[in-house]
Amino acid sequence: MNPLDQLPIYGFGLILVFCRLGAACMLLPGLGEAELPSTIRLAIAFAFTALVLPVLLPEIQPPPDQPLLLAQMVLAEITTGLWLGWLVRLLIFAMPMAGQIIAGAVGMTNVLQPDAMLGGGASALSRLFGLAAPLLLLISGLWMAPIAAVVGLYRIIPPGRALPSADSAQSVIAALNAAFALALRLSAPFLLAGLMFHLALALIARLVPQLQTYFAAAPGQILGGMALLLLLSPLLLDIWRSEARSLLVSLPGL
Repeated sequence: MNPLDQLPIYGFGLILVFCRLGAACMLLPGLGEAELPSTIRLAIAFAFTALVLPVLLPEIQPPPDQPLLLAQMVLAEITTGLWLGWLVRLLIFAMPMAGQIIAGAVGMTNVLQPDAMLGGGASALSRLFGLAAPLLLLISGLWMAPIAAVVGLYRIIPPGRALPSADSAQSVIAALNAAFALALRLSAPFLLAGLMFHLALALIARLVPQLQTYFAAAPGQILGGMALLLLLSPLLLDIWRSEARSLLVSLPGL
Protein backbone atom coordinates (compact mmCIF):
# COMPACT_ATOMS: atom_id res chain seq x y z
CA MET A 1 0.00 0.00 0.00
CA ASN A 2 1.18 3.50 -0.81
CA PRO A 3 2.57 5.21 2.32
CA LEU A 4 0.71 8.36 1.37
CA ASP A 5 -2.56 6.49 1.77
CA GLN A 6 -1.63 5.82 5.39
CA LEU A 7 -1.23 9.49 6.26
CA PRO A 8 -4.86 9.92 7.47
CA ILE A 9 -4.43 6.92 9.78
CA TYR A 10 -1.11 8.24 11.06
CA GLY A 11 -2.56 11.70 11.65
CA PHE A 12 -5.64 10.31 13.35
CA GLY A 13 -3.52 8.03 15.54
CA LEU A 14 -1.26 10.94 16.44
CA ILE A 15 -4.25 13.00 17.56
CA LEU A 16 -5.75 10.20 19.66
CA VAL A 17 -2.49 9.24 21.36
CA PHE A 18 -1.49 12.84 22.00
CA CYS A 19 -4.88 13.64 23.52
CA ARG A 20 -4.57 10.89 26.12
CA LEU A 21 -0.86 11.22 26.84
CA GLY A 22 -0.93 15.01 26.76
CA ALA A 23 -3.84 15.17 29.19
CA ALA A 24 -2.07 12.73 31.52
CA CYS A 25 1.25 14.59 31.30
CA MET A 26 -0.49 17.79 32.38
CA LEU A 27 -1.18 16.17 35.77
CA LEU A 28 1.53 13.55 36.33
CA PRO A 29 4.01 14.43 39.11
CA GLY A 30 7.32 15.78 37.93
CA LEU A 31 6.05 16.21 34.36
CA GLY A 32 2.94 18.29 34.95
CA GLU A 33 4.01 20.60 37.74
CA ALA A 34 2.44 24.04 37.53
CA GLU A 35 5.85 25.64 38.06
CA LEU A 36 7.09 24.25 34.73
CA PRO A 37 6.51 26.46 31.67
CA SER A 38 3.68 25.25 29.46
CA THR A 39 6.02 24.96 26.47
CA ILE A 40 8.22 22.45 28.32
CA ARG A 41 5.20 20.38 29.36
CA LEU A 42 3.94 20.44 25.78
CA ALA A 43 7.35 19.31 24.49
CA ILE A 44 7.36 16.42 27.00
CA ALA A 45 3.89 15.35 25.85
CA PHE A 46 4.95 15.42 22.17
CA ALA A 47 8.11 13.42 22.93
CA PHE A 48 6.09 10.87 24.91
CA THR A 49 3.62 10.59 22.03
CA ALA A 50 6.41 10.06 19.48
CA LEU A 51 7.77 7.16 21.55
CA VAL A 52 4.43 5.41 22.08
CA LEU A 53 2.74 6.02 18.72
CA PRO A 54 4.66 3.39 16.66
CA VAL A 55 3.65 0.68 19.12
CA LEU A 56 -0.03 1.66 19.14
CA LEU A 57 -0.54 2.26 15.42
CA PRO A 58 -1.63 -1.34 14.66
CA GLU A 59 -4.46 -0.99 17.21
CA ILE A 60 -5.79 2.30 15.86
CA GLN A 61 -8.75 2.10 13.51
CA PRO A 62 -9.14 4.37 10.46
CA PRO A 63 -10.74 7.74 11.21
CA PRO A 64 -14.55 7.68 11.10
CA ASP A 65 -16.46 9.62 8.49
CA GLN A 66 -18.87 11.11 11.00
CA PRO A 67 -17.53 14.29 12.71
CA LEU A 68 -19.60 13.65 15.84
CA LEU A 69 -18.07 10.19 16.30
CA LEU A 70 -14.61 11.66 15.75
CA ALA A 71 -15.24 14.30 18.43
CA GLN A 72 -16.49 11.63 20.84
CA MET A 73 -13.33 9.56 20.38
CA VAL A 74 -11.09 12.59 20.99
CA LEU A 75 -13.09 13.56 24.06
CA ALA A 76 -12.88 9.98 25.36
CA GLU A 77 -9.09 10.04 25.04
CA ILE A 78 -8.79 13.37 26.87
CA THR A 79 -11.06 12.11 29.65
CA THR A 80 -9.05 8.92 30.06
CA GLY A 81 -5.78 10.82 30.30
CA LEU A 82 -7.16 13.30 32.81
CA TRP A 83 -8.64 10.48 34.87
CA LEU A 84 -5.37 8.60 35.25
CA GLY A 85 -3.36 11.77 35.80
CA TRP A 86 -5.80 12.90 38.47
CA LEU A 87 -5.49 9.59 40.32
CA VAL A 88 -1.75 10.14 40.63
CA ARG A 89 -2.07 13.86 41.36
CA LEU A 90 -4.33 13.14 44.34
CA LEU A 91 -1.45 11.24 45.90
CA ILE A 92 0.73 14.34 45.51
CA PHE A 93 -1.98 16.52 47.06
CA ALA A 94 -1.66 14.56 50.31
CA MET A 95 1.69 16.21 51.04
CA PRO A 96 0.67 19.90 50.74
CA MET A 97 -2.56 19.11 52.60
CA ALA A 98 -0.53 17.61 55.44
CA GLY A 99 1.78 20.62 55.39
CA GLN A 100 -1.16 23.00 55.64
CA ILE A 101 -2.62 21.06 58.58
CA ILE A 102 0.78 20.98 60.32
CA ALA A 103 1.24 24.72 59.75
CA GLY A 104 -2.12 25.40 61.37
CA ALA A 105 -1.27 23.20 64.34
CA VAL A 106 2.07 24.89 65.03
CA GLY A 107 0.94 28.46 64.36
CA MET A 108 2.67 29.06 61.02
CA THR A 109 -0.34 30.01 58.88
CA ASN A 110 -0.15 33.77 59.42
CA VAL A 111 2.06 34.38 56.38
CA LEU A 112 0.75 32.93 53.11
CA GLN A 113 2.36 32.81 49.69
CA PRO A 114 0.99 32.00 46.21
CA ASP A 115 0.69 28.33 45.39
CA ALA A 116 0.78 27.48 41.68
CA MET A 117 -0.53 23.95 42.23
CA LEU A 118 -3.31 24.47 44.76
CA GLY A 119 -4.14 28.04 43.80
CA GLY A 120 -4.58 30.98 46.13
CA GLY A 121 -2.34 31.26 49.17
CA ALA A 122 -0.63 28.51 51.13
CA SER A 123 1.69 28.35 54.08
CA ALA A 124 5.43 27.89 53.75
CA LEU A 125 5.18 24.33 55.06
CA SER A 126 2.51 23.47 52.51
CA ARG A 127 4.69 24.77 49.69
CA LEU A 128 7.69 22.88 51.08
CA PHE A 129 5.77 19.62 51.30
CA GLY A 130 4.25 20.19 47.87
CA LEU A 131 7.73 20.48 46.35
CA ALA A 132 9.06 17.51 48.32
CA ALA A 133 6.46 15.06 46.96
CA PRO A 134 7.44 15.11 43.25
CA LEU A 135 11.09 15.33 44.25
CA LEU A 136 10.77 12.09 46.24
CA LEU A 137 9.11 10.39 43.28
CA LEU A 138 11.87 11.50 40.93
CA ILE A 139 14.82 10.50 43.12
CA SER A 140 13.28 7.17 44.18
CA GLY A 141 12.39 6.04 40.65
CA LEU A 142 8.67 5.83 41.41
CA TRP A 143 7.96 8.30 38.60
CA MET A 144 8.22 5.37 36.16
CA ALA A 145 5.09 3.71 37.57
CA PRO A 146 2.59 6.40 36.40
CA ILE A 147 4.21 6.49 32.94
CA ALA A 148 4.03 2.69 32.68
CA ALA A 149 0.40 2.86 33.81
CA VAL A 150 -0.45 5.39 31.08
CA VAL A 151 1.01 3.10 28.42
CA GLY A 152 -0.38 -0.08 29.95
CA LEU A 153 -3.87 1.41 30.15
CA TYR A 154 -4.14 0.94 26.37
CA ARG A 155 -4.47 -2.80 27.03
CA ILE A 156 -7.61 -2.11 29.07
CA ILE A 157 -9.03 0.87 27.18
CA PRO A 158 -7.96 0.83 23.50
CA PRO A 159 -7.56 4.13 21.63
CA GLY A 160 -10.88 5.83 21.01
CA ARG A 161 -12.83 3.78 23.57
CA ALA A 162 -14.80 5.51 26.31
CA LEU A 163 -13.84 5.25 29.96
CA PRO A 164 -16.26 3.24 32.15
CA SER A 165 -17.98 5.98 34.13
CA ALA A 166 -18.97 3.97 37.21
CA ASP A 167 -15.57 2.40 37.81
CA SER A 168 -13.69 5.62 37.09
CA ALA A 169 -15.79 7.70 39.48
CA GLN A 170 -15.39 5.10 42.22
CA SER A 171 -11.62 5.00 41.74
CA VAL A 172 -11.37 8.80 41.98
CA ILE A 173 -13.43 8.79 45.19
CA ALA A 174 -11.23 6.06 46.66
CA ALA A 175 -8.07 7.96 45.71
CA LEU A 176 -9.47 11.14 47.27
CA ASN A 177 -10.28 9.32 50.50
CA ALA A 178 -6.80 7.79 50.56
CA ALA A 179 -5.21 11.23 50.03
CA PHE A 180 -7.12 12.81 52.92
CA ALA A 181 -6.44 9.81 55.16
CA LEU A 182 -2.73 9.98 54.36
CA ALA A 183 -2.64 13.72 55.05
CA LEU A 184 -4.25 13.17 58.44
CA ARG A 185 -1.83 10.35 59.26
CA LEU A 186 1.16 12.54 58.45
CA SER A 187 -0.13 15.47 60.50
CA ALA A 188 -1.49 13.44 63.44
CA PRO A 189 1.55 14.00 65.77
CA PHE A 190 1.35 17.75 65.24
CA LEU A 191 -2.40 17.83 65.80
CA LEU A 192 -1.95 15.96 69.07
CA ALA A 193 0.91 18.24 70.14
CA GLY A 194 -1.13 21.31 69.22
CA LEU A 195 -4.10 20.05 71.21
CA MET A 196 -1.97 19.44 74.30
CA PHE A 197 -0.33 22.86 73.89
CA HIS A 198 -3.64 24.70 73.72
CA LEU A 199 -5.00 22.77 76.69
CA ALA A 200 -1.95 23.89 78.66
CA LEU A 201 -2.54 27.47 77.52
CA ALA A 202 -6.15 27.30 78.63
CA LEU A 203 -5.06 26.09 82.06
CA ILE A 204 -2.47 28.89 82.36
CA ALA A 205 -5.07 31.46 81.28
CA ARG A 206 -7.37 30.28 84.06
CA LEU A 207 -4.60 30.39 86.65
CA VAL A 208 -3.09 33.71 85.54
CA PRO A 209 -5.84 35.81 83.90
CA GLN A 210 -3.63 38.91 83.66
CA LEU A 211 -1.11 37.15 81.37
CA GLN A 212 -1.57 37.52 77.60
CA THR A 213 -1.08 33.83 77.00
CA TYR A 214 -1.40 33.92 73.21
CA PHE A 215 1.31 36.50 72.62
CA ALA A 216 3.54 34.97 75.27
CA ALA A 217 3.22 31.44 73.96
CA ALA A 218 3.23 32.05 70.19
CA PRO A 219 7.05 32.00 69.83
CA GLY A 220 7.27 28.84 71.90
CA GLN A 221 4.56 27.21 69.79
CA ILE A 222 6.39 27.96 66.56
CA LEU A 223 9.78 26.88 67.90
CA GLY A 224 8.34 23.69 69.36
CA GLY A 225 6.57 22.92 66.09
CA MET A 226 9.75 23.45 64.09
CA ALA A 227 11.69 21.22 66.47
CA LEU A 228 9.05 18.49 66.17
CA LEU A 229 9.07 18.85 62.39
CA LEU A 230 12.85 18.54 62.32
CA LEU A 231 12.63 15.40 64.44
CA LEU A 232 9.81 13.71 62.50
CA SER A 233 10.42 14.88 58.92
CA PRO A 234 12.51 11.81 57.89
CA LEU A 235 9.80 9.52 59.24
CA LEU A 236 7.02 11.51 57.51
CA LEU A 237 8.79 11.40 54.17
CA ASP A 238 9.44 7.68 54.52
CA ILE A 239 5.78 7.01 55.36
CA TRP A 240 4.62 9.00 52.34
CA ARG A 241 7.09 7.27 50.04
CA SER A 242 6.05 3.79 51.17
CA GLU A 243 2.38 4.71 50.83
CA ALA A 244 3.04 6.18 47.39
CA ARG A 245 4.79 2.99 46.31
CA SER A 246 1.84 0.83 47.39
CA LEU A 247 -0.69 3.09 45.65
CA LEU A 248 1.29 3.55 42.44
CA VAL A 249 1.82 -0.17 41.85
CA SER A 250 -1.97 -0.64 42.04
CA LEU A 251 -2.71 1.88 39.27
CA PRO A 252 -4.86 0.56 36.43
CA GLY A 253 -2.69 -0.54 33.55
CA LEU A 254 0.15 -2.02 35.63
